[in-house]
Amino acid sequence: MTTRTLAVVSGGLSNPSSTRLLGDRLTAATVASLKARGEDTTVEVVELRSHARDLADNLVTGFANQALRTAVDTVTGADGLIAVTPIFSASYSGLFKTFFDVLEKDALVGTPVLLGATAGTARHSLALEHAVRPLFTYLRAVTVPTAVFAATEDWAGAGGVDRALAGRIDRAAGELADLVSGRPASARPVDPFADPTTSFEDLLRGH
Repeated sequence: MTTRTLAVVSGGLSNPSSTRLLGDRLTAATVASLKARGEDTTVEVVELRSHARDLADNLVTGFANQALRTAVDTVTGADGLIAVTPIFSASYSGLFKTFFDVLEKDALVGTPVLLGATAGTARHSLALEHAVRPLFTYLRAVTVPTAVFAATEDWAGAGGVDRALAGRIDRAAGELADLVSGRPASARPVDPFADPTTSFEDLLRGH
Protein backbone atom coordinates (compact mmCIF):
# COMPACT_ATOMS: atom_id res chain seq x y z
CA MET A 1 0.00 0.00 0.00
CA THR A 2 1.11 3.54 -0.76
CA THR A 3 1.02 5.90 2.22
CA ARG A 4 -0.31 9.40 1.59
CA THR A 5 -0.04 12.41 3.88
CA LEU A 6 -3.16 14.42 4.63
CA ALA A 7 -3.00 17.81 6.37
CA VAL A 8 -6.04 19.25 8.11
CA VAL A 9 -6.23 22.98 8.87
CA SER A 10 -8.91 23.85 11.43
CA GLY A 11 -9.68 27.52 11.97
CA GLY A 12 -12.04 27.02 14.90
CA LEU A 13 -11.57 29.34 17.87
CA SER A 14 -13.39 27.46 20.61
CA ASN A 15 -12.69 24.13 22.28
CA PRO A 16 -14.62 22.00 21.49
CA SER A 17 -15.25 23.44 18.06
CA SER A 18 -17.84 22.60 15.40
CA THR A 19 -15.18 23.56 12.84
CA ARG A 20 -12.82 20.91 14.22
CA LEU A 21 -15.73 18.44 14.35
CA LEU A 22 -16.42 18.98 10.65
CA GLY A 23 -12.71 18.65 9.90
CA ASP A 24 -12.62 15.34 11.77
CA ARG A 25 -15.64 14.03 9.85
CA LEU A 26 -14.11 15.03 6.53
CA THR A 27 -10.80 13.47 7.52
CA ALA A 28 -12.34 10.13 8.56
CA ALA A 29 -14.31 9.94 5.32
CA THR A 30 -11.26 10.78 3.21
CA VAL A 31 -9.08 8.21 4.99
CA ALA A 32 -11.78 5.58 4.37
CA SER A 33 -12.03 6.57 0.69
CA LEU A 34 -8.25 6.37 0.26
CA LYS A 35 -8.16 2.98 1.96
CA ALA A 36 -10.80 1.73 -0.49
CA ARG A 37 -8.41 2.82 -3.26
CA GLY A 38 -5.50 0.89 -1.72
CA GLU A 39 -3.85 3.87 -0.03
CA ASP A 40 -2.82 4.22 3.61
CA THR A 41 -2.94 7.71 5.12
CA THR A 42 -0.96 9.67 7.67
CA VAL A 43 -2.98 12.57 9.09
CA GLU A 44 -1.56 15.75 10.65
CA VAL A 45 -3.93 18.35 12.15
CA VAL A 46 -3.02 22.04 12.43
CA GLU A 47 -5.19 23.88 14.97
CA LEU A 48 -4.81 27.55 14.07
CA ARG A 49 -6.01 28.75 17.50
CA SER A 50 -2.69 27.42 18.85
CA HIS A 51 -0.76 29.66 16.44
CA ALA A 52 -2.70 32.93 16.71
CA ARG A 53 0.17 34.83 18.37
CA ASP A 54 2.76 33.12 16.14
CA LEU A 55 0.87 34.28 13.06
CA ALA A 56 0.63 37.87 14.32
CA ASP A 57 4.37 37.90 14.99
CA ASN A 58 5.03 36.48 11.51
CA LEU A 59 2.99 39.25 9.90
CA VAL A 60 4.99 42.03 11.55
CA THR A 61 8.46 40.43 11.47
CA GLY A 62 8.31 38.37 8.29
CA PHE A 63 9.63 35.31 10.11
CA ALA A 64 7.91 32.21 11.45
CA ASN A 65 8.99 30.71 14.77
CA GLN A 66 9.68 27.00 15.03
CA ALA A 67 6.13 26.01 15.99
CA LEU A 68 4.58 27.91 13.10
CA ARG A 69 7.28 26.70 10.68
CA THR A 70 6.44 23.11 11.60
CA ALA A 71 2.74 23.79 10.92
CA VAL A 72 3.53 25.42 7.58
CA ASP A 73 5.78 22.54 6.53
CA THR A 74 3.06 20.07 7.49
CA VAL A 75 0.55 21.79 5.21
CA THR A 76 2.83 22.53 2.27
CA GLY A 77 4.38 19.06 2.27
CA ALA A 78 1.12 17.11 2.32
CA ASP A 79 -0.35 15.11 -0.57
CA GLY A 80 -3.76 16.58 0.18
CA LEU A 81 -5.31 19.28 2.36
CA ILE A 82 -8.60 19.66 4.21
CA ALA A 83 -9.18 23.30 5.13
CA VAL A 84 -12.09 24.23 7.41
CA THR A 85 -13.01 27.69 8.67
CA PRO A 86 -15.79 29.23 10.71
CA ILE A 87 -17.71 31.89 8.79
CA PHE A 88 -17.70 35.38 10.31
CA SER A 89 -19.52 38.28 8.61
CA ALA A 90 -20.12 36.20 5.44
CA SER A 91 -16.44 35.28 4.93
CA TYR A 92 -13.59 33.17 6.34
CA SER A 93 -12.16 34.05 9.73
CA GLY A 94 -9.22 36.44 9.98
CA LEU A 95 -7.10 33.74 11.64
CA PHE A 96 -7.75 31.32 8.77
CA LYS A 97 -6.85 33.94 6.16
CA THR A 98 -3.71 34.98 8.04
CA PHE A 99 -2.33 31.44 7.97
CA PHE A 100 -2.62 31.25 4.20
CA ASP A 101 -1.26 34.81 3.88
CA VAL A 102 2.07 33.75 5.43
CA LEU A 103 2.64 30.81 3.07
CA GLU A 104 5.02 31.22 0.14
CA LYS A 105 3.03 32.18 -2.94
CA ASP A 106 3.69 28.88 -4.76
CA ALA A 107 3.47 26.62 -1.71
CA LEU A 108 0.11 25.05 -2.59
CA VAL A 109 0.34 24.96 -6.38
CA GLY A 110 -1.36 21.77 -7.59
CA THR A 111 -2.26 20.58 -4.08
CA PRO A 112 -5.69 18.88 -3.86
CA VAL A 113 -7.86 20.71 -1.32
CA LEU A 114 -11.23 19.94 0.24
CA LEU A 115 -12.97 23.05 1.57
CA GLY A 116 -15.28 23.13 4.58
CA ALA A 117 -16.98 25.79 6.68
CA THR A 118 -19.26 26.10 9.68
CA ALA A 119 -21.66 28.75 10.94
CA GLY A 120 -24.75 29.15 13.08
CA THR A 121 -27.11 29.45 10.14
CA ALA A 122 -27.29 28.22 6.54
CA ARG A 123 -27.50 31.85 5.41
CA HIS A 124 -23.67 31.81 5.37
CA SER A 125 -23.31 28.75 3.12
CA LEU A 126 -22.45 30.68 -0.05
CA ALA A 127 -19.34 32.08 1.65
CA LEU A 128 -17.56 28.89 0.59
CA GLU A 129 -18.04 29.81 -3.06
CA HIS A 130 -17.66 33.58 -3.01
CA ALA A 131 -14.83 33.82 -0.45
CA VAL A 132 -13.08 30.56 0.43
CA ARG A 133 -12.83 28.92 -3.00
CA PRO A 134 -11.43 32.09 -4.68
CA LEU A 135 -8.67 32.20 -2.04
CA PHE A 136 -7.44 28.73 -3.01
CA THR A 137 -7.91 29.45 -6.71
CA TYR A 138 -5.55 32.39 -6.25
CA LEU A 139 -3.07 30.05 -4.55
CA ARG A 140 -3.41 27.70 -7.56
CA ALA A 141 -4.47 24.76 -5.45
CA VAL A 142 -6.86 22.20 -6.95
CA THR A 143 -10.13 22.39 -5.03
CA VAL A 144 -12.59 19.50 -5.20
CA PRO A 145 -16.00 20.34 -6.71
CA THR A 146 -17.97 19.67 -3.52
CA ALA A 147 -17.40 22.13 -0.67
CA VAL A 148 -19.01 21.17 2.64
CA PHE A 149 -20.90 23.66 4.79
CA ALA A 150 -22.40 22.74 8.16
CA ALA A 151 -24.84 24.91 10.09
CA THR A 152 -25.83 24.28 13.69
CA GLU A 153 -28.94 22.30 12.71
CA ASP A 154 -26.87 19.93 10.55
CA TRP A 155 -25.48 18.27 13.70
CA ALA A 156 -28.92 17.23 14.94
CA GLY A 157 -29.40 14.05 12.89
CA ALA A 158 -28.89 10.38 13.74
CA GLY A 159 -25.34 9.75 14.91
CA GLY A 160 -24.89 13.49 15.50
CA VAL A 161 -25.00 14.50 11.82
CA ASP A 162 -27.80 15.25 9.35
CA ARG A 163 -28.19 12.73 6.51
CA ALA A 164 -27.74 15.41 3.84
CA LEU A 165 -24.54 16.65 5.51
CA ALA A 166 -23.25 13.07 5.77
CA GLY A 167 -23.87 12.65 2.04
CA ARG A 168 -21.95 15.84 1.23
CA ILE A 169 -19.07 14.74 3.43
CA ASP A 170 -18.81 11.35 1.70
CA ARG A 171 -19.04 12.89 -1.77
CA ALA A 172 -16.38 15.52 -1.08
CA ALA A 173 -14.10 12.94 0.58
CA GLY A 174 -14.34 10.69 -2.46
CA GLU A 175 -13.45 13.59 -4.74
CA LEU A 176 -10.39 14.43 -2.63
CA ALA A 177 -9.33 10.78 -2.48
CA ASP A 178 -9.54 10.56 -6.29
CA LEU A 179 -7.21 13.55 -6.65
CA VAL A 180 -4.76 12.46 -3.97
CA SER A 181 -4.51 8.83 -5.16
CA GLY A 182 -3.91 9.98 -8.72
CA ARG A 183 -1.15 12.41 -7.76
CA PRO A 184 2.44 11.17 -8.07
CA ALA A 185 4.70 11.82 -5.11
CA SER A 186 6.95 13.91 -7.38
CA ALA A 187 4.10 16.40 -7.76
CA ARG A 188 4.76 17.76 -4.30
CA PRO A 189 6.68 21.07 -4.22
CA VAL A 190 10.45 20.69 -3.95
CA ASP A 191 12.49 23.20 -1.96
CA PRO A 192 15.30 24.29 -4.33
CA PHE A 193 17.50 25.13 -1.32
CA ALA A 194 16.96 21.86 0.56
CA ASP A 195 20.01 20.14 -0.95
CA PRO A 196 22.25 22.78 -2.52
CA THR A 197 25.04 21.58 -4.81
CA THR A 198 26.98 24.81 -4.35
CA SER A 199 28.26 25.85 -0.92
CA PHE A 200 27.37 29.21 0.57
CA GLU A 201 31.06 30.19 0.52
CA ASP A 202 31.26 29.49 -3.25
CA LEU A 203 28.11 31.55 -3.83
CA LEU A 204 29.73 34.49 -2.01
CA ARG A 205 32.79 34.14 -4.24
CA GLY A 206 30.56 34.27 -7.31
CA HIS A 207 31.03 30.61 -8.30
